[in-house]
Amino acid sequence: MDTTTIVIFFAVIVLVSITLIVTSQLRERAKLERARKVTALEDSYKRANRLLNEIPGQYLTQDLKLLLILRQEDICRQLMTLKTQLPVAQWASEAQQLKKQVIDGQDQRAPMKIDSPDKSTYVKELLQNLFKMIEAQHKAGRIDNATARKNLKFVLFLVHKTHADFHVFQARDYIRQNELRKAIHAYHLASTELGKSTDNPLAKKAVKSFRTRIKELEAMLVEGEASESVEKQQKLDKEWDNFMHEGDWKKKADYDDG
Repeated sequence: MDTTTIVIFFAVIVLVSITLIVTSQLRERAKLERARKVTALEDSYKRANRLLNEIPGQYLTQDLKLLLILRQEDICRQLMTLKTQLPVAQWASEAQQLKKQVIDGQDQRAPMKIDSPDKSTYVKELLQNLFKMIEAQHKAGRIDNATARKNLKFVLFLVHKTHADFHVFQARDYIRQNELRKAIHAYHLASTELGKSTDNPLAKKAVKSFRTRIKELEAMLVEGEASESVEKQQKLDKEWDNFMHEGDWKKKADYDDG
């Protein structure tokens, strides 16, 4: 075997070895990338599921529920192409069943009383995550401009509503303790929060109601009345609770963008 043949022989061996190494590295990278995608999609599914189950029922409109369910279905389709060991078929089936219940008006979720700063902060964080999800879906082209705009504006309103709920709870408590000045201040704070959603008819209605309530309490201070009747306070409490729990408010979520 002459020198040239030997050089070519070893060169071939080196090239084959390099090819095998590169191929192995590419396969490993592809495997790692696939695992990364699966983990990211699994996290996204769980995040959507958490929002569906932990955002208080009085805040979830049919539109918001459907956006979250559609996100879950989209994730399931992507996971199916990756052939994972996750129970994707079960997730997809559950999402489809829930979507039918929502469309048929059969999905009822319990409201949550926002009676502490911690609850208010927690719900606000959930709503902010929902806002980011809708925003990301819009940027990815999965939600059209009109749908994204309408729902993003509504979620911002809900963030303000969460804070207002807590201030209203405080006001009620102050009134029961005959601390009317503190109650007035709490209603002012609630009015300020919802005043941030100036283009939302629900917010305008609530602010008007708060201002009326403030005037009533101020009149009570001037007249030296110590407290209201229990019946009147209960009536006012029920009016505010029903303000966001009745079926009509969810229809108003589709307000004109102007």
